Amino acid sequence: MSLHRPLGTLSDGEDPVRLTPEAAGWTYTGLRVLLLHPGTSRVIETGEFEAFVLPLSGGCVVEVDGRRFELEGRDSVFTRVTDFAYVPRDATVTLSTRDGVEVALPMARCTRRLEPRYGPAEDVPVETRGAGNATRQVTNFGVPGVWDHADKLNACELITPDGNWSSYPPHKHDEASECEVVNEEIYYFRIAGRDGFNTSREGFGLHRTYTADGSVDEDVAIRDGDVFLIPRGYHGPCVAAPGYPMYYLNVLAGPADDRSMAFCDDPAHGWIRDTWASTPLDPRCPVTSAKGRVR
Repeated sequence: MSLHRPLGTLSDGEDPVRLTPEAAGWTYTGLRVLLLHPGTSRVIETGEFEAFVLPLSGGCVVEVDGRRFELEGRDSVFTRVTDFAYVPRDATVTLSTRDGVEVALPMARCTRRLEPRYGPAEDVPVETRGAGNATRQVTNFGVPGVWDHADKLNACELITPDGNWSSYPPHKHDEASECEVVNEEIYYFRIAGRDGFNTSREGFGLHRTYTADGSVDEDVAIRDGDVFLIPRGYHGPCVAAPGYPMYYLNVLAGPADDRSMAFCDDPAHGWIRDTWASTPLDPRCPVTSAKGRVR
């Protein structure tokens, strides 16, 4: 079965994505994307999973364990860095919205039950990574060293300006070694339309995943709302077609006792990192901040 899951293949009623570890063929990592209409609410049982509540468009209120978090959210993933919430396993979570919301729940099967917590947008580090046409924005809201209040779950967002490459050089994290840990990873893509702000199926991007022995070798066209699964192998690049900026949410979890996103580059292409020090950054990055659009 292809690792590429186009929009609609993982839908659950009106919800765009419901991906369990079992449906992915692995153990830890999952993703839900929920659509709540104005003035509605939804009750979610987390079960064995911890999760982030991450608004993609719109805002919502999160109620869990007697606590209440108001998430301001954003108009689009291309307009602002959002606030978010962490919710634990074995919890009943109520989501409600006044104006409507599309919200992602990156999740991981975990062991420890931690308390709910709010993540302010102002505290989320925004990194400009790469250089030249490999410049991209990495929004490190749920990564180790920034957000340590999680058992297994790692997550971050990326924005790739149109025409640029990201997740490059290709890298992997499918074995425990001196430079990498084992993580199952989900890529959830959103593609901006001609205005660069609103998501649209008009545009597209490209994504590649492969293994050294050729047992996995996928090159696919990605459109808004698509999901790609990374059980193993090198992944990258993700290429944003000219005219269509690319966003993706990375969700990672694995068996290690300590959360980590450590990886190894494909040795055939890792040398490109050494060129970045002498290559100008793309001035379009960073694209967003907690205050809104930067460029």
